[in-house]
This record gives sequence, C-alpha cells and structure tokens, in this order.
Amino acid sequence: MKTKTSAPTSLRLNRYIANAGICSRREADALIAAGEIKVNGEVVTEMGYKVQPTDTVQYGKTNLNREKSVYVLLNKPKDFITTTEDPEGRRTVMELVASASKERIFPVGRLDRNTTGLLLFTNDGEVAQKLSHPSHKNKKIYQVELSQPLAEEDLRKIAEGVELEDGKAVVDDVAVVAGNAHFVGIEIHIGRNRIVRRIFEHLGYEVVALDRVQYAGLTKKDLPRGKWRFLSEQEVIRLKYFL
Repeated sequence: MKTKTSAPTSLRLNRYIANAGICSRREADALIAAGEIKVNGEVVTEMGYKVQPTDTVQYGKTNLNREKSVYVLLNKPKDFITTTEDPEGRRTVMELVASASKERIFPVGRLDRNTTGLLLFTNDGEVAQKLSHPSHKNKKIYQVELSQPLAEEDLRKIAEGVELEDGKAVVDDVAVVAGNAHFVGIEIHIGRNRIVRRIFEHLGYEVVALDRVQYAGLTKKDLPRGKWRFLSEQEVIRLKYFL
C-alpha cells in the first residue's frame, strides 16, 4: 500500500470525506476500514492517510470535493448586481453573503440589478450545472408589478407564448394575483436573459418591480429581504437527487 508524507496542504482522509458532506469523521473511518474509499483509483484502508491537493478521492462512483459543500439561499434586494466582482465598483451580491462561508461560493444563475428575490449560492459545481442547464427545466416563479393593469387578451398571449427576437418565450403558467391586474404571477423554466421583463415589455407594459418568489422548489418563507440562510439537509438532498 502506498504511503504519503505529510505536507502543509495535505488533509486526513476522514476529514476530507466529512468535508465533502458524505458523513461524519467517525463514519468516514468506517468507510475507509471497509475499503469503500479510493484515492487515485486505489482502495485505501489506512487510518490517518493524508490526501494531497492533486489527489482524486472516490466513494463509489462519486468524486468527492476537498471543500465542504455549502448551499446558501439569499433574498436579494435591489441595486446589487449578480457577479462575484465588478470592475466598476458597483455593489455585488457577494457582499450580502460574505459572512456565510469560509469556502468560496458563487451565485447560480443571475438576477438583474433591479430584480429582487431568491438567489442560490454554492461551491457545488455539479448542483450549479444541473440547475443552470436548460434540459433540467428548473422551475422559477416571479411576481411582476406592472405600471398598468394587464389586459385579458395580453394574459392569453403570454400563456400561449410570446414570440421574441430570440424565439418563443414558453411560459408554464401565468395568472393575475388576487384579482389585481397590476400584479401578475408567472411560472417559467426557460433561463434566457431578462426573459420575464422582455415578455411584458414586448406587449407594451412597464415592469415596476420584479421579484423571484420561488426557485427550484425553494421559497422565501421566513427569509427577509437582504438576508440569507443555509439550505436544510432535506433541501440539499432534493436539489442533488430529485430535481
């Protein structure tokens, strides 16, 4: 069996597995002892084995991340741009989640500067890719406030799909909120740039406010504007395996 010398950036294998969110360190020891863990394709059963930054660690067919996976949900306010940094010095959403994690997290998808609502951050590239890929059909629900009431005919047009310059905007559901035609709920899974605003602007409406109230089954319940929270274990499992 191979042994490795310790280095400042090395990490004990049981801690590496725990950081990946698989189980506790004690349970990781049991997995190692049972021969369930491979490092660079070889089974490792040695307790205290040190993992180097260049190593690939596998549990079953899954490659494990060296960092602990972090999932943060933000209720984004206006006037913050969705980017990790801005050369023009504008405020970014990263300021709002700066205290959430020592690990480097990034936003999944984006919300316009003046769009509010749910924004997910993670360092789990697999989940981010899954949620962002068009084939996944990730459900998003927005509440739209319009400068003038939405006409019944235009509501029907939106439901049938409005033809925009980059193709038809397919909508899963659309309805006036609580009988007030100034407010419209719209459910979509397409992720094209500024798609909700462009649907209404195409029909001659000015969008006064746009709020994402649901994202991939996650809601704003008990999450005030400008605040964040960690996802629960159940929410993470649903994102990773069931959506």
